[in-house]
Amino acid sequence: MDLQAFLITFREALEAILIVGVILTYLTRIEMIRWHKWVWVGVFLALIVSYGLALAFQVLLTGFASMGSQNYMKIGIMLVSSGLLTHMIMFMGKQSSELQGKVQSKVAHILTIGGAINMVVHSFLVVVREGVETVFFFAAITGGDIQKALQSWGALFGLVLAVVVGLLFFKGTKKIRLGTFFRITAVFLMMISAGLFVQAIGIMQDLGIMGSLYHTAGHQIGEIYNITAFMPEHPIDGVQYLRDYGKEPLINGQVGIFFKAFLGYTQNPSLEEFVGYWGYYFLVFILLAVQRKRHEQAQIQEDNAAAS
Repeated sequence: MDLQAFLITFREALEAILIVGVILTYLTRIEMIRWHKWVWVGVFLALIVSYGLALAFQVLLTGFASMGSQNYMKIGIMLVSSGLLTHMIMFMGKQSSELQGKVQSKVAHILTIGGAINMVVHSFLVVVREGVETVFFFAAITGGDIQKALQSWGALFGLVLAVVVGLLFFKGTKKIRLGTFFRITAVFLMMISAGLFVQAIGIMQDLGIMGSLYHTAGHQIGEIYNITAFMPEHPIDGVQYLRDYGKEPLINGQVGIFFKAFLGYTQNPSLEEFVGYWGYYFLVFILLAVQRKRHEQAQIQEDNAAAS
């Protein structure tokens, strides 16, 4: 149980730390440190909500019959988080194309009272999503005794390692130019957002909220491909593959956990998951290209006006 708690805590905490770190580093690089407090307000509120959910689950939600209803909340959080991350990608893409001495002045106009609320909402949903997932996973590995997992050495070590890895990551980005930082973090956020979007689709199909255009002969939702033999997305999938085929997957399911968390891949996607995942990338790239083209046209108009 300690090893499972370690992997769950490390994965969930690291993802939250990296996204919140992107927000804080971004504000620091554009000399808007005074807005850090609003990010931490969101983080603090999310921690309170996550802990409250753990207590409620421990005391009131005894058993897994209620897990289906909780998945509706999880779907909502995933979709809203994906939307907010997409908004952040577009905003950072805009700033990346306006680095000729304009960033501070433009951001100063954007970061108003509404901007403070935006910071709180972003950081809150990022952290509370990971908190909710951690509660669900801990309930699964302990049979509902969440406090047992929270108090385990595995959970503590996972959190400590996530903080260390996050600090090392952002320490290494200090020497990267602001424009390059925008592009790198935008790609990183894009992968997380696409993963959230497609995971929400998968959960909706599992719950029967969403159907599929592609079914098997047995009227089950069909899969476009299956890479379980190469890398399962969870150790249980690896165990089941060994049981069914008598041989282990090429790469362990423990590795698959991290790839699924950070790339959002699904080992056996449905048609809708496949189209949703790659369609998300295509849509964001189109939006970024349109945004860049508009900026270039606006710059040309400004130059022409200044010349005349």
